[in-house]
Amino acid sequence: MEAQVSHLPAIEGIWEEHLGVAVALRSLAAEVDQVVAMVARSMAAGGVLLVCGNGGSAADAQHIAAELTGRFLRDRRALPALALHGNTSSLTAIGNDYGYDEVFAREVEAHGRKGDVLLAISTSGNSRNVVRAIETARDKQMMIVGLTGEHGGKMRDLCDVCLCVPSSSTPRIQECHILIGHTICELLEQILC
Repeated sequence: MEAQVSHLPAIEGIWEEHLGVAVALRSLAAEVDQVVAMVARSMAAGGVLLVCGNGGSAADAQHIAAELTGRFLRDRRALPALALHGNTSSLTAIGNDYGYDEVFAREVEAHGRKGDVLLAISTSGNSRNVVRAIETARDKQMMIVGLTGEHGGKMRDLCDVCLCVPSSSTPRIQECHILIGHTICELLEQILC
């Protein structure tokens, strides 16, 4: 029987890297507070949070929207949030007819209103379909929050608030995106319900 190789050093290294990035998030606390206030004001006035992203960021978008429309920590009224990739018929029709760059922009055009908030998620900040959604949201006079990695990419200058996780590692960025998303959900639940 072969001796089993221990992966403990690798596991501990990954977790240490995660903890380092999570601790560095403290530098974003004031901006997250600003986002919470922005979304709370919008929802209190009848606004909706639209959320978009690709791949793991799409999963995060759906996760955040679900926490708000369902429940986060307690039973309360549903809060209006929509992950823009959730309707696969719409997503594939738009992609087929207009190109994948337009899949979120068309959804923002259809569902977004002045005063709503778009939460745009892209670890690079350069996903073309996410950038197009931001541009459409800007045209509709929506407020725009970005969740990106340390450099922010093209999104940095296009968002009202761009939360740039201080890391260039996609897994660590995504882990911190959901931490930020959970923080926003928890505070919105306290404020609005």
